[in-house]
Parts: sequence; C-alpha cells; structure tokens
Amino acid sequence: MSTLPTAHPGHPQLRGRLLWGAAALLALAGVAVVHLNQGAAGELTEAVLLGARLPRLLAGLVVGVALGVAGVLVQGVTRNPLASSDTLGVNAGAYLGVVVATVAVPVLPGLALLSGGLAAFVGGVAAMALVWTLTSRGPRTPGRVLLAGTAVSFAAGSIAALLLLLNEPLAGQLFFWGNGTLVQNSMTRPTVIGVIVVLAVAAAFALARPLDLLRLGDDAAEAMGVPVGRIRLAALGLAVLCAAAAVTVAGPISFVGLLAPIAVRRLGLRPHVWLIPFAGITGAALLLAADVAARLIAPPSAGAGELPVGILAALLGGPVFILLARKIVTGDEGGGAAVAVRGPMTRRAYTLLLAGGLLVFAAAVVIAVRVGEVHIAWSALLPWSGDDLAHDILGSRVPRVLVAALAGAMLAAAGSSVQAVVRNPLAEPQLLGITGGAAVGAVALITLAPGAPAEAIPLLAMAGGVLALGLVLLAARSKGGHLDPTRVILIGIGVAATCMALVDLLAVRAHMNISAALVWLSGSTYARGEDQVWWLVPGLLIVVALVWSARPLNMLALGEDLPRSLGLGLGRTRVLALTGGAVLAALTAGAIGAVGFVGLVAPHLARRVAGTDHRRLVPVSALFGATLLVVADTLGRSVLAPRGIPVGIVTALIGAPYLVWLLRRSGR
Repeated sequence: MSTLPTAHPGHPQLRGRLLWGAAALLALAGVAVVHLNQGAAGELTEAVLLGARLPRLLAGLVVGVALGVAGVLVQGVTRNPLASSDTLGVNAGAYLGVVVATVAVPVLPGLALLSGGLAAFVGGVAAMALVWTLTSRGPRTPGRVLLAGTAVSFAAGSIAALLLLLNEPLAGQLFFWGNGTLVQNSMTRPTVIGVIVVLAVAAAFALARPLDLLRLGDDAAEAMGVPVGRIRLAALGLAVLCAAAAVTVAGPISFVGLLAPIAVRRLGLRPHVWLIPFAGITGAALLLAADVAARLIAPPSAGAGELPVGILAALLGGPVFILLARKIVTGDEGGGAAVAVRGPMTRRAYTLLLAGGLLVFAAAVVIAVRVGEVHIAWSALLPWSGDDLAHDILGSRVPRVLVAALAGAMLAAAGSSVQAVVRNPLAEPQLLGITGGAAVGAVALITLAPGAPAEAIPLLAMAGGVLALGLVLLAARSKGGHLDPTRVILIGIGVAATCMALVDLLAVRAHMNISAALVWLSGSTYARGEDQVWWLVPGLLIVVALVWSARPLNMLALGEDLPRSLGLGLGRTRVLALTGGAVLAALTAGAIGAVGFVGLVAPHLARRVAGTDHRRLVPVSALFGATLLVVADTLGRSVLAPRGIPVGIVTALIGAPYLVWLLRRSGR
C-alpha cells in the first residue's frame, strides 16, 4: 500500500513547520496581550480583569479555535476551498436552534447553558443534513453546495428574525448576539464549552491521516483502506459540534472558519495533522484581532455602543470570499444553467393566461384592502357607503397595497432581466448583492445624514444597487470576457454578505432602534403611502423598456458567438439589461427595504408557463410578482394581527424553501 510522505525529525519541512507554529503561537500571544489590556479600568482593574476581560479573552480563544478546526474539517471532507460552517448554513442552523430554545422553550436557569448548547448542535446537524441531502443528486460541485448552504441560511435566518420580532423584550439582546459578540458575564460559559472544544479537537487528530487520503478522491481513498463514508460522517459531526460550540458562546460569526485554513495552507502546511492545530491557532488570533479592531472603531467609552465582532469578521471575510470565488472552477463558463420550460404558447393561450392572472391579482388586491387588524365589510368598499372609519382605513391601506403590487412587479421584472444576462435561473437581486448594495445606500443616508430629504433615499439606494451589481460583474468576468453563471452567483453572495455587514455596522453605530432596524432590514410595507407609490411609478417605464427589448434579451440565451454574428452588441445589451434590473431592485429596496426571492420565484414560475420569450415572460413575471407580494403583505398583516410580520420575512419563508426545492430538483 502506498503512503503519503511524512516529515521525520530534523527534516527541513518539519523544522519549517515548527518555526511557523512557534510564530503563530507568538502572534496569538501578542494579540491576546493587546486584547487583555485594551480599554480603561481605573481603580477597578482586578474586577474588570476577572469579570469582563478574561472571560472575553477566553471566549475569543475558544470560538476562534472551534471555527478554525470546523473549517479545516469541512474543507477536507468536501474538497471545497469555499466551504466552512457558515457558508454551508451550519452556523445559521445553530443560531436558529438557540433562538428557538431561548424564545419558545422555557428552561431552568441552571440548565440554560446545557439547553442552548444542545439546541445549537441539533440546529447545526439539521442544517448540515439538509445541505447534504439537497446536493445528493449529481456531483457535489462547489457552486451547488454553497447555493444549498445559502438557501438553508436564508430559511433559518428568516425564521429566527420572525421569532425575534414576535418577542421584542429579547430582540435587542439576541439581535446583538446574533451578529457575533465575545462579551461574557462570567467564565462559566467559555470554560464549559472550551472543554468540549478541546475534546473535539483531540478527536479531529484521529481523522488527520484519512482526510489527507481523501484529497486523492473517494475511490483512491477506498483503495487505500479508508472507510470514506464513516470518515466523512465523523468529520462533519465534529465540524458541527465545533460550530455549535462557537455559536453557543458568541453567536454566529462568519468567515473565520473560511479564512483560518486558507491562511495556513498559504504557508505551505498541507497535512491535516498540522492544519488542524494551526488553523485553530490562526482562527483564535484572527478573531481576537478583529475584536480589538472592533473596539477601536467603536470604543464603548465614546458612547457609540459595542460593535459586535461578527460584523467586522464579515467585513474582512466577504472580500476574501469574493477573491476565492473568482478563482474557483465551476465548469459552467460559456454555458448556462438549464431550466425546465414549456413550449411556445399560442396567442389564445397567452391571452387566457394573462386574463386569469389579472383576475387572481384583482382578487388578491380586493382581499388585501379588506383584511388586516380591522376587517372591512364588502359594503364599506363602496364610495357611497357612508362608513367614515372604513374610508379612513382604506385611505392608508390602499396606498400600502399599491406599493406592494408595484414593488413585486418590479422585483420580478428585475429577476427576469438579470437571469437573461447571467443565464442562470437562480440569479435574483438578493443573491446578486443588488438588494444589499441598495440597503447600504439607503441606510447610509438615514444614519449619516438624518436631515436629508426622504426623496433622496431611493436615489442613494439605486446608486448602491447599481454599484454592487457592477462589482459582481467586474469580479466574475473571465479573461475572455465570459460570464460564468455559477461564479456570478457565488460572488454575488460574497458581495451581499459584505453589504449586509456594512448595513449592520451603520445601524449599530447610529443607535438605530433594534426592532425598527429588524423590520426595515427584513423588508416592510408598514406606513408606506403615496410618496412611495410615486417613487416606484418611474420603474414601470423600465419594465416596459424590458418588454420592448425582448428580442435582444432572447438572443442572450444563445451564448457568445451567435448573437455577435447576428449583429447584436452583446456588451451594450448586457449593460443596459443589468442596469435596468439593478435600478428596479434598488428602487424597491429604497421604498420597502430588503425583500428577497420575489425575483427568483415569480420569473421561474412565469418561465414554466409562458416560455422564454421575454415579450411574454416579463409581463407574466411582473404580474406574478405583484400578486405574490400583495399576498405576502396580506398574510403578514393578518396571520398574527395585531402583530405584523414584515413582508420580506414572509417572502423568505416562501422563497427559501422554493430555492431548496429547485436545488434538490436540479440533480445535474
């Protein structure tokens, strides 16, 4: 049996690794000293040291090691350089588990730590199992695995946000903790969880040799006597345990588990017997350094409030994720993702489809104006009914319904536009970072220039969305000018994560009301009126322009060479179509906040019934999108009345499972 070469004592490789290990430990020690001495203590030095700084330092060590080791294990099993516990949805699942345990399941105070840790582990296992199931059909390519992780993260995050909104007393605390924080009130939690992490790391060393062999491929590893199935299950189980431990201590923190193993590999340390400890050390050093930087940016003594370290980790890790996604090989360049569609419709069938869709939309609008905290009788809808109270309610409810309809139509048209250019039916404004960029523009204006006129919000949102999409396309373009459909989505995920971290940073720095911030970031039509209607009306002109430009959009599906040979200005068409889609998505974000998945679900359903001709696809998508958002808004207002659910959470609860279904269905 052949074996991998190993270094022996005195070997130059071993000496180099020992030197790197010593340097890593010295770097960690230096960061720890700075971390421990940061801030003023005055006469209460001993109390501050024992009550706050040491617990915080220990939490950073435990969480950093746990995330670094989890990243090594996940990347070793999947052979995917972009895989980590957060990109595969494990952190989001663990966070949801803790939120459910905190909000929905009362526990005795002495059992809070045990129940929280167990809930985090169960949530993480469920998320990992779901991702693995979604990608079980066909090869587990990096793109499919990461998209599945993104879908699971969206679904878990939406449910957690809903639970927080329904429990306002806990919303502030859990919102802060949900962004990742090392703040501790005692040594108990990091000490207990630290013991679990040490045991998990010790167990991980037993998998080092099999993980080395897995790099050669499953067949080669099996031939060398590695029980691939059992090793993969054990490695993923330990990774979930480490991630759940980290979430239990500090909440979900992104990208540390991605950056630490990559940094160690860059030093030339490939064997897992070295990767495991060095990634843990590097993860701890990165996390403590990020916490030091977070307190420098927002010193608590300055009255700006604590800046969660998870926000800074996302700001650092998002760009690295984008750089890595640029280099990943997906095999999709020059092609497009297939989507099941029906054949061309006859004019009569299309007319019937539009008529039926309009009837459904009209019914949804009528129900929407009647339903809410106060239900309105059918007779009160008539102008001459004389019911003044009902007419006052309609005066505020009708504009809200119009805003939902216009926003839904525009998001759906935006999805159709970007999907045509990217040639990927999973492309939609939120996954491409457009919604996140628009949110940065809007929140920046609200927080940095609170006296600015409200009319400037959609303009800043539009600028942010267009810039975010431009960054995605610039980063995704290959040397030959081609757009890889899967790479565009992956880079969009990185841009979206970075943008949302910026939004959280702005919100925390400006002391935004947590409940109000959650509502806005989740997308809401609450208190939207005639001003927002007029903001959105110009977007209808772009929708009409997309229908008018149906022929060039249709030709984009033919690839690169054929449209050029037919005289199509490919670059100009792409820029115009993408700019139009970005403007539509950004305008809606400025009007109602971050609403996702409408641009995914509506175009996909429309394509299945109306075909791929954009003369029919765009109008049907817009009609479906308007109906979807009106229905979602109605459900949000009525299901838990008088409590309202933001429309973005409702669409995410619908759209995330739909994306999960699409990924499960597309086995190729």
